[in-house]
Amino acid sequence: MQRKRQRKEQMNTSGLTKKQKKELSRILIAGILFILLMIVEHTAGIGRWGMFALFLIPYVIVGLPVLWDAVRGIGHGQIFDESFLMSLATIGAFVVGENGEAVAVMLFYQIGEFFQSYAVGKSRRSISALMELAPEYANLVQEDGSFTETDPDEVEKGSLLAVLPGEKIPIDGIVEEGESLVSTAAMTGEPVPRRVHPGSEVISGCVNGEGMLRIRTTKRYEDSTVSRVLELVENASARKSHTENFITRFARYYTPVVVIGALALAVIPSLITGDWKEWILRACTFLVISCPCALVISVPLSFFGGIGAASKQGILVKGSNYLEMLTEVDALVTDKTGTLTRGVFAVQNMVLPAGDTAGTVSETELLAAAAEAEQLSTHPIALSVAEAFAQRFPDRMLSAPVSVHNHSGQGVEAVMEDRIILAGNAGLMKAFAVSFAEAEDPVSTVVYVAAKDTSGEGNADGFRYLGALLIADEVKPEAKGAVAEMKKTGVAVIMLTGDRKEAAQAVADILGIDRVCAELLPADKVQKVEELLSRGNTEGGKGTGETPCVAFAGDGINDAPVLARADVGIAMGSLGSDAAIEAADVVIMDDDLRKIPTAVRIAKKTMRIARQNIVFALGVKVLILILGALGLANMWAAVFADVGVAVIAILNAMRTLRYKNV
Repeated sequence: MQRKRQRKEQMNTSGLTKKQKKELSRILIAGILFILLMIVEHTAGIGRWGMFALFLIPYVIVGLPVLWDAVRGIGHGQIFDESFLMSLATIGAFVVGENGEAVAVMLFYQIGEFFQSYAVGKSRRSISALMELAPEYANLVQEDGSFTETDPDEVEKGSLLAVLPGEKIPIDGIVEEGESLVSTAAMTGEPVPRRVHPGSEVISGCVNGEGMLRIRTTKRYEDSTVSRVLELVENASARKSHTENFITRFARYYTPVVVIGALALAVIPSLITGDWKEWILRACTFLVISCPCALVISVPLSFFGGIGAASKQGILVKGSNYLEMLTEVDALVTDKTGTLTRGVFAVQNMVLPAGDTAGTVSETELLAAAAEAEQLSTHPIALSVAEAFAQRFPDRMLSAPVSVHNHSGQGVEAVMEDRIILAGNAGLMKAFAVSFAEAEDPVSTVVYVAAKDTSGEGNADGFRYLGALLIADEVKPEAKGAVAEMKKTGVAVIMLTGDRKEAAQAVADILGIDRVCAELLPADKVQKVEELLSRGNTEGGKGTGETPCVAFAGDGINDAPVLARADVGIAMGSLGSDAAIEAADVVIMDDDLRKIPTAVRIAKKTMRIARQNIVFALGVKVLILILGALGLANMWAAVFADVGVAVIAILNAMRTLRYKNV
C-alpha cells in the first residue's frame, strides 16, 4: 500500500515520473549546448581538440547512462545490445573527428528512448487503471460500532466492513446492512450501476455510489476478485506471442551479424584504399542504422497496448499469445445456460383454458393458484413462479397450504383450507384425470395448474383445469447480435449443452447457431472439443484443415475442463469463480457476449499494427543500410533510420490503446 502511494506521488499532472522528468531535463540541457556548439564550431575557429573537449560536455550529459549500460552489458556477457551499438558508433564518430554527429546521434537516440519510456508508461497506465482498483484501506467495524482503517491484507474472512459513499469495496462479501448503487464499470466495463441491498453479493474493486454499506467478507483479500484480477494482469506480459518471440530471436542473431558486418566494412575497404576515416565513418553509420530498437520495443508495445485496450472494455487477456490466437479462431464453441441464456428461469407466458371453459379463468387466478402450490418449494421452476407473482402483486399475501405432497417427477399437490391445487407436468394432470389441453413449446417447461374446491360450496366432483404456465430460460438480448458478428468474420458458432435437444435447437434457431450438440455431460463436452481440434470439423468456419483454432466460451463453473482444453478458453461473467480465472485464457468481466467479437477486433487491430511496424522498420533499415554501406547515407540518415523509425513505430503501436467499441 505504501509503495502504491509513493508511485502516485512520483507522478505529476503531465503523467511523467520523476525519472522521466530528470531524463527530459538532461536531454534539453544537452540539446541547447549542442545547438550553441554547432554555432561556435562554424564561427569561433576553435581547433579540433578544443571542439572535441567542448562537444564532450553535452555528450557526457546525455550519453553517460548509455555508456554505463554498455559497460554493464559487457560485464554481464550481454555485449550486442543497443547501448553497445550506440556507444561504439558515437565513439567511432569522435575518433574520425565528426564531433557534432557523435553528439547528435546520442542526443537523438536518447530522445527516442524518452518517447519509448513515455509510450511504455502510457500503455502500462492503461492497464494500471485496473491497478487503481486495488483498495488502499478497509474500514473494519469494531464491536462498539465504530470502525478503523486497516490494511486489506490484514482483514480476516468473516469480518464486518463499512464502505462509505465514494469508497471502493475492498474485499468480496455479502451486504448485511444498507442499500446503494454500486458502480462496476471499472471491473466489468458496464456503465449502469447495480443496486445492492442486504443479502446481495458484492465484489471488490467496485465503487459504492450512495449510502453506507456494511459488508461481511466471504474471502481474504489475497483470494478476492480484485486481487486475482490484478495478479492476472501483472502476469500477462510473461506470456509472449509467436510474433514477439520471433522478434526476440531475430534481434539476438541480427545484432552480432551487423556488428561483424560493420567491422568488416571498416577494415577491409580501408586496407584496400587506405582511407580509414571514410570507411570507419561508414561503419559507424552502418551501426547506428542497424540498431533494432524499433522492432524490439514497438512490437511488444503493440501487444501490451492491445491488452490494455481490452482491459478497458472489461476483457482480461492472460497474455499476448492468447491475443494473437484470437485472430486465428476458426470456431467458437459455446455453452448455452448462463452464456447464451441468462441462466435464470422466468414465466414467459400463460395459456388459459380454451373451448367451453374459455373466459372462466383469469391470468391472475392462474398465477395465484400456481404460486400458492409452489411457495414452499426451492426448485428453480417453483422459484420462478413465486418471482412472477411477487412482481405482478407485490402487496398481496399468499395463503399458506395446510400440507404439500410431492409427486416425484410430476409436480406438487397442495392442500389449502378450501381447495386442493395441482401444479405439475402432463403426467400429474393425467394421474388425477384432469381434462386439459397440452401446450407445445420446445423451449419452455410447461406447468399445468388445476384446482378442486373442498369447501362444500362449489363443485367438489373433480378438478377444474386453470391453464398452463410456460417457463423458460430467457435468451440474452445481445446474444443474437454477438453470434452474427462472429459469423461475419467467418467463425463458425457451435453450441454444446447438457439441456434437452428440443430446447437447445430452439435457442440455436433463434440465434442462428451453425451446429448444436445437446444432452452432454461435462466430459462429453471435452470429447466434442477434442473432435473439433483433431478433425477440423468447424462446418462453415475459416479453418477446415487438420489443426483448426477452437475457442470455447462458458460460464466457468462446470466448464473448467473444456476451457482448459480449447485453444482459447473464454470465461463469461465469472469474476467470482476461481475455476474460471485459473482455467480460462480470456476472462469477460461481465456476461456480455458482445465482448467476444470485441476481443477479436482488438486482437486483429493489434496484430495489424505489429505487422505494420515489422514491415516498416525492416524496410527502412535495409534500404538505408545499403545506402550507408555505399556511402550514400550519412549519420543524419542513420539517425532517422534508428531514432526516427523507432519513434514512428512506437507512435503507431500506441494506436492499439485507442480502441472505441462501436
